[in-house]
Amino acid sequence: MTAAAFLPWLVVAMIAVAVVQIARRLFLWRRGKPATVDWLAGLKALPSRYLVDVHHVVDRDRSASKMHVPTAGGLVLASSLLVLGLVPAIAGSRAYWALVALAFLVMSAGVGLEARRRYPRALPRLSLGQWQRFPVLLGLFAGGGLLTSLLAALGNPLPALSFLTLIATATGGLALASTAATGPMRHALAGAAHLVAHPRPDRFGGGRSTGLRPLDLSVETPWSEKRREEPFEEEGPQKLGVETPSDFAWTRLLAFDACVQCGRCEAACPAFAAGQPLSPKHLIADLAAATAGGHVRPYAGQPYPNARETIGAAGLHAPIIAPDGMVHPDTLWSCTTCRACVEECPMMIEHVDAIVDLRRFQTLELGAVPLKAEEPLANFRGCDEPNGRALKERTDFAAGLALPRIADKGEADVLLWLGQAAYDLRGQRTLKALIQTLKSAGVDFAVLGDEERDCGDLARRLGDEATFQRLARANIAALSRYGFKRILTADPHALHVIRNEYPAFGGHYEVIHHTAFLAELVAAKRLAPAPLTGRAVTYHDPCYLGRYQGEVEAPRDLLDALGLERREMARSGKRSMCCGGGGGAPATDIPGDTRIPDIRMGQAMDTGARTVAVACPQCTAMLEGVTGERPEVKDVAELLWEALQAGERTNGPAVRELEPA
Repeated sequence: MTAAAFLPWLVVAMIAVAVVQIARRLFLWRRGKPATVDWLAGLKALPSRYLVDVHHVVDRDRSASKMHVPTAGGLVLASSLLVLGLVPAIAGSRAYWALVALAFLVMSAGVGLEARRRYPRALPRLSLGQWQRFPVLLGLFAGGGLLTSLLAALGNPLPALSFLTLIATATGGLALASTAATGPMRHALAGAAHLVAHPRPDRFGGGRSTGLRPLDLSVETPWSEKRREEPFEEEGPQKLGVETPSDFAWTRLLAFDACVQCGRCEAACPAFAAGQPLSPKHLIADLAAATAGGHVRPYAGQPYPNARETIGAAGLHAPIIAPDGMVHPDTLWSCTTCRACVEECPMMIEHVDAIVDLRRFQTLELGAVPLKAEEPLANFRGCDEPNGRALKERTDFAAGLALPRIADKGEADVLLWLGQAAYDLRGQRTLKALIQTLKSAGVDFAVLGDEERDCGDLARRLGDEATFQRLARANIAALSRYGFKRILTADPHALHVIRNEYPAFGGHYEVIHHTAFLAELVAAKRLAPAPLTGRAVTYHDPCYLGRYQGEVEAPRDLLDALGLERREMARSGKRSMCCGGGGGAPATDIPGDTRIPDIRMGQAMDTGARTVAVACPQCTAMLEGVTGERPEVKDVAELLWEALQAGERTNGPAVRELEPA
């Protein structure tokens, strides 16, 4: 019997070892909470999800794409062909072995490209440890398989050499299969299962699914009180949020094991760039390790920046955020919820969902929030606003603008949601420009006035789901009293919450961002702005508009319509860098080496533009807080109003006159 004849049986042995190994993880995954999965739809969609959605993200890094396609494709093709070799008639064909050799050759080319990314020095964002040895095992399997099958195709002229190459192939192949539970190959098997059972199937096929799932608040008393009052049941009383790995849905535990530790999330994370103690890759690795239990070995990659000391005790039922747990609280509260990590993840892992679930337990069950975050959360509970201001003061800034209230009109075409900008001097300038522009275009609009409560975005991102749900229901009740066609807002956070998260509570509305609405007015020639030629601007994409809503064109269309020279930053569109203002980050205020808005403003200054155009009140506040010489920061609505005034001075009143105060 030739050495090549053992190759098909080697693949069978590898499959058996991998099945046994991955079964160990399967047992752990199933210890998580139940989750509903449409298996038939997921299996049907798997080829498209893997070959289109995943590789669309992989392709953003061309070197990774060129490496991954031949490596993974060659491995699957060679293994599949070798299984056919179990049929004696096929295994006796030299042409068959030539085809197997070709498949191994393709895989070998990919392994060579992988080695270039890791030797002599790995890219900083890549993990080391077992991952650094991974190309060696792949190379043994691919190179040994290539030589063994090639010799078989040539008639096995060197039997002794064939058996030596077979040994190399078996060493690499079985070692790869043995890592299916705890090593690099785990991501391949878990990754495929994760794509089938993904908790957000609407993300695939070009869709967007970004709204947080509501937390069931039907428990009579918090888990922290309940566990003191009654004995534990087998699975324990219901908790609000996630304390231990077993509190995650099992599909989330599966997702953590799908991580390939490529580090793209880390490279995109604004908190990591600012030196705050957060690496999304490290966090996912910690959550995967916590599931397995025991005191885990040191992380084989870049540590958390300015890492806080933790003991690292792990286990399905061990607290994740605790003095002796896996993750320090500062890591949890450093996140801006910008979803840059999610956008860049080739395995479609939902980092932000996991972080918010962990925050919910800290906030609702333990009351363990950062000191500065206590005040806005307390204000929410006292007056429905994080700043402690009275609801009736929301429209004070508009004195003299004859701001129409929907309570007086009963209905309007457009309901203008003012949001937190109404209480901020800088945000008020944006709202004034927007209101005057709407009046100039003759838009039939109105505001809720003192019936508008905070939308609840900040409370929800800080983990206070109870306050969010109360605010959402109160706002939905207020909105139900009036007739309108669309809700207009200049706040992408309110846009996201009302559009994507209120429907879970019965609030279904058409919500539009002010840049998209103003672009419509200009396109319909209801406004006649003069060109602002000779000015260079760079547009900063708000995370909650670009990544969360996929809206990147409307603001740019509006800037182009104003005749401005638009210069793009290195990170723009759906891959834009966060300003640092989301997710309650200004309230949690976790220190790092620098500030996120300083980094972002540096990227804006690199374009040479004199003006940074923004479309979010939080982005405006964060970027204007950058000290030193920098470009001016102006909302797109302010630039449009400036162009309208210039047009009126040049061409006469080409727009409707404002109503008198």
